[in-house]
Amino acid sequence: MIKRFRWRGANRLVSVLLIAMSVMSLALRTVAQGDVVTPTTLPRVPDRTVNCELLVAGGGIAGVATAYEALLAGRTVCLTDITDWVGGQLTSQGTSALDEAKKQRALLFYARGYNELRQRIERKYGKLNPGQCWVSVSCFLPNDAEQILMTMLQEAAKKGKGTLQWFPSTVIKDVDVSADGKLINSTIAIQHSPAPNTPALNTEPLSRTIDDAYRYENSSRLTKQIIRFVPRGQRWIVVDATETGELIALADVPYRVGLDPRTYLNPSSPTDAGDPYCLQGFTYTFAMEQMAGDQPQQKPPFYEQYEPYYGYDTDPVKADFNFVFTYRRIWSPKPGPRIKAGPLTVTAPTPGDISMQNWVWGNDYRPGTAADNLVYDRSQLQQTGQLSPGNWMGGLRTDALRKGEELALGFYYWLVAGTTDSQLGAGFKKPALNHRLLTGFDTPMGTAHGLSKYPYMREGRRLIGRSSTGYPNGFSVNEIDISRADYRQDYYRNLPAPLYRSLWIALAGLETGKVIVNDIPPDQVTRRSRSTIYPDSVGIAQYAIDFHPCMQDSPPEKPGNIERPGVRQAHGQSYPGQIPLRSMIPQKLDNLLVASKSIATSFVAAADYRVHSFEWSVGAAAGTTADFVLSEGVYPYQLVDDLSGTTPRLQTLQKRLNQNGNPIAFPNTSIFNEKWEDWTVW
Repeated sequence: MIKRFRWRGANRLVSVLLIAMSVMSLALRTVAQGDVVTPTTLPRVPDRTVNCELLVAGGGIAGVATAYEALLAGRTVCLTDITDWVGGQLTSQGTSALDEAKKQRALLFYARGYNELRQRIERKYGKLNPGQCWVSVSCFLPNDAEQILMTMLQEAAKKGKGTLQWFPSTVIKDVDVSADGKLINSTIAIQHSPAPNTPALNTEPLSRTIDDAYRYENSSRLTKQIIRFVPRGQRWIVVDATETGELIALADVPYRVGLDPRTYLNPSSPTDAGDPYCLQGFTYTFAMEQMAGDQPQQKPPFYEQYEPYYGYDTDPVKADFNFVFTYRRIWSPKPGPRIKAGPLTVTAPTPGDISMQNWVWGNDYRPGTAADNLVYDRSQLQQTGQLSPGNWMGGLRTDALRKGEELALGFYYWLVAGTTDSQLGAGFKKPALNHRLLTGFDTPMGTAHGLSKYPYMREGRRLIGRSSTGYPNGFSVNEIDISRADYRQDYYRNLPAPLYRSLWIALAGLETGKVIVNDIPPDQVTRRSRSTIYPDSVGIAQYAIDFHPCMQDSPPEKPGNIERPGVRQAHGQSYPGQIPLRSMIPQKLDNLLVASKSIATSFVAAADYRVHSFEWSVGAAAGTTADFVLSEGVYPYQLVDDLSGTTPRLQTLQKRLNQNGNPIAFPNTSIFNEKWEDWTVW
């Protein structure tokens, strides 16, 4: 199904294109044997060819923001997503609680589309926080957010006289790169729909359908349409806004996964060598409703496998069901009286209240070894054959998805019927049987099984940008560019002396030259109190450096398992940061931009650059940059090539972003401004 939204005529014109023929006759059958994909002859005759000025792969927040700005600029945008919802974190991943920094929120210093989203949420409910949650000032229903975002895209297309071609349930299968390796000439995608006489999509969880979705041939479950995306005109821009950096992996441009090696740029890393398998945990969220009386609860057959993992918190004060329920309560039609819930005072849950669950010792699945990691690194992609032409299968371990789904369903049962606690032991967990798991297509998650359509991804592959002055090994935003950590703690003093000295030279700011020339010892260096300022900034980001670390052993749910020691070392406050254009530009390919959590950051910096407002800001930057370079007849890298300061073209782009209400720097950002103490997150 392909949906087109044009500026002419009605707000929404939906054209349903029926599958014309089976793709079975186009290719030999692609077969997955275990995790290894068997090579196959590729179907090079697509069912249809679609022209785009921008191809945006991934319909999450960053993808929506990219499309939003490009549509306002009058561009033709093709937007794809593996799910049938736009919105990512906000919708298909179910994380409908806005993670925001306190002062940034007070000033409403966000990209214009993000501010519009907040306003529309408030208009929808008559309040910004219809759930009366305490994790955020705004918690709401994911299905409502999806409708809001789609309306925003439709209206942007109408206002800007652009065209949106929306391809739900669509994955990118292959990219055709020019002979010189510099341009994506076209891509092949597969759009799936239910086979005749089979249940609707979202009846089964993702792990049961994802492998099928990436195969060319029809199956007993899915009917496929092969789509070829090509440029409209002489040039186009392709944007990787996927949740895990699929296109940068598929195009095989340099990237990193997992923990970085410890250096003076990322001194909090717990490993000297790095670890590509220890990523932040992913989460299948779900919604549960409080009822007037106890409900029948069915224990999942796999519950005992995961029960040793579940727990409230290491703090016994937080061992309170109402504390967890109200944490991300997304709907509260009739708030109750004020009560004590753990350390907080909240409105009491009442029948009809709905809570979305996203809890560290609950439904966070946190694999961290080569045997169970979710996001395959390059060596694993090679081993499984996915880098061979036509064999891309999404780059994820299907079994990890399955176990994440089981963990989440088991967590629901633990919340309502469990009596154990992995963190506190016996005597703390009490049943709360007066709840039900919300399942069905008309419920907040929009699935028959009740879990989010896609897991909430905190981290995927991270780009390595192009080499430039000061970045001989490729550009990246690093820990010390944003962190407010106390680098005089014993942990850092005990680092090797050369590394510790290099750290303080890098932290010296305007005094760096003096520190080097006069050989000033680290203890006498005055640290700058701001983030790194980039001449090519095109967006903003601030949140805490916040970790949900991988577990030490495999499997993650192993009894007595612990978080990987040292990963939380950098956990804490950050300074208001910027999004350099260089962090969005890959090596090798000139017409690919990255507009998601996969921009060029280190593991630590990525723990900050991952929340809702960042995703919108980087998407706004991508959409605006794409429109700009298409108009100028250049490629993004040409705006920052051999960057030693700003250039006229770069200044014009930055001016346009600011004029459009998409800030590229926080107020009073200057190398001379050292007064950022009040820019804390909480």
